[in-house]
Amino acid sequence: MTIKLYCFGESGNAYKAALPLELSGLDWQPVKVDFFNGETRSPDYRGQINEMGEAPVLVDGEVKLTQSGVIQMYISEKTGLFDGATPEEAREVMRWMFWDNHKLSSQAGMTRFLMNFLPEEKRSAEIIAFSQGRLKAAYEVLNAHLEGRDWIVGDGPTNADFCCCGYLFYPEPFGFAREDWPEIDRWLGHIQALPGWKHPYDLMPRARS
Repeated sequence: MTIKLYCFGESGNAYKAALPLELSGLDWQPVKVDFFNGETRSPDYRGQINEMGEAPVLVDGEVKLTQSGVIQMYISEKTGLFDGATPEEAREVMRWMFWDNHKLSSQAGMTRFLMNFLPEEKRSAEIIAFSQGRLKAAYEVLNAHLEGRDWIVGDGPTNADFCCCGYLFYPEPFGFAREDWPEIDRWLGHIQALPGWKHPYDLMPRARS
């Protein structure tokens, strides 16, 4: 049975789920969520797809899952991939996933939305500057961790990598330039070299043309 992923190309959180689905070899297809026209806020979406009003959502037969980290865990359960080679690595993967959700992706997603998708008259320069400061601190942590490493945890790609890269391939400006962070840039190159890797805009349908 084909797995369905409710998603849209502009969502870094959806990319965190779509990328390991694609790399795992599982049979899946994207289902476009019309985010910018309010689909996730509609009664139908909240009543039938996700009461939290968010994407991504994975549907695999009778299984329905929300939150990208939970979806990643499910992919690992089905395939044995991406969750670390030992219990110690599995805990380290989770540590970086939690860090990303709190320190990196949450700030990157909000800042990118404010700078690119919110009407210009509603953009707050002060909030953007504050968020970019927090992002710089997160980039410093990740860049330092990657010194001498090809992957965040262990000797191969894990869900830690797919979490932390979720927003870093997007072209829209939000305060990240790969050339400013050589270790992150090198690591992103390793991810891009994985067989089957696709850019988020090639992997999922865009909600805004």
